[in-house]
Amino acid sequence: MEKYIAKLGDSIDLKKTADSGQCFRWKETEEGTFRVTAFDRVRYFTQIDSHTISIDCGKDEYNTVWKSYLDADTNYDGIIAKIDPHDSFLTKAGEFGRGIRILRQDPLETLITFIISQRKNIPAIKSCVEKLCQAAGSFIGEFDGEQVFAFPSLVELSGLSCQKCGGEFCSYKKAGLDSCSLGYRMPYIQETVSRLLMNPDLIEYLCQLDDEALYEELLGFKGVGKKVANCTALFGFHRLDFFPIDVWIKRVIDEVYGGTFDDRQYSPYAGVIQQYMFYYGRSKGI
Repeated sequence: MEKYIAKLGDSIDLKKTADSGQCFRWKETEEGTFRVTAFDRVRYFTQIDSHTISIDCGKDEYNTVWKSYLDADTNYDGIIAKIDPHDSFLTKAGEFGRGIRILRQDPLETLITFIISQRKNIPAIKSCVEKLCQAAGSFIGEFDGEQVFAFPSLVELSGLSCQKCGGEFCSYKKAGLDSCSLGYRMPYIQETVSRLLMNPDLIEYLCQLDDEALYEELLGFKGVGKKVANCTALFGFHRLDFFPIDVWIKRVIDEVYGGTFDDRQYSPYAGVIQQYMFYYGRSKGI
């Protein structure tokens, strides 16, 4: 397959983006190269320099799919430049995280993924998501010696059967897997899928809402609390002003800022600032 060389107007760092806690289907296959599974396809992204990557696709596919996915038109370096120079921690975090971009991911996939994410670390989330795709998603092909499946559609998700939830069989065991590792999250996923199936235009409706209304609607899904709603809004609906607070962000706020951090000072890009804080805090073990 041909390779498209994408030169962005500002920084992009694939490794940092992959490790920033927003996406769970990026796999580093060799240094600087990531196998990205999204939108029912698999592509390889390779870092060339701080502003340039290659993708094994043509120009048309890049312009219609991956340019938006990478949020190529947003100036992230400009956001870093607006960090308060008197805030030494955030100044360091912004520079350390330079190149992170908030991906424009599929809203359904992001909602389900962050429901799964509750009380799980990143490796466990990745494992659960891959199991879900194998149990219910469509087979894409074999890559790097692995069978890769697309994230399930709503209809495919509705076909998931769990004996612990009253199903006749276990979809995971039928797919050759030992278990789903979802526990109490499985009923949340099933109820979310059922609601969306009964309201086929709901995702599109959510996309049209303002931030406050979107947040309230997301909280209406079973198992979605403040953190999951914030993460879904930020990473699934690309609302860059949402500021999710997880254990790492709470630790930074408590230990660095004395328990209070005014994220509104960075509106409308508070979510971008959150990513720099998360990535720096987690990487440095704060």
